[in-house]
Amino acid sequence: MITVVSTMQLESNSEHEWDRLIRERFKSAHNKEGWIHGQLLTPSDAPGTRVIIGTWRSQADWEAWHADPAFLASRTRLDELQHADHGTALYDVIEDAQGTN
Repeated sequence: MITVVSTMQLESNSEHEWDRLIRERFKSAHNKEGWIHGQLLTPSDAPGTRVIIGTWRSQADWEAWHADPAFLASRTRLDELQHADHGTALYDVIEDAQGTN
């Protein structure tokens, strides 16, 4: 299992549209092979920053999703709404502890 963490800075006043597009992207991932879960985060002190955390069964599943037409359809607009210098890191999951509440 892997977790992918992507961090980006949004252009001014683009937060609402960018968040909507990412929510749609999450919905498109729900039925994809290997999808486990995802989160969209913003730091409390940096409202123009977004962090996406996605967990997949494998890196190959995550990469296959990036070739999906639903993923690619929103890519151009998302790129317009964010700064080009964003970072993505992949992590192997050692333990995934979740609560029951």
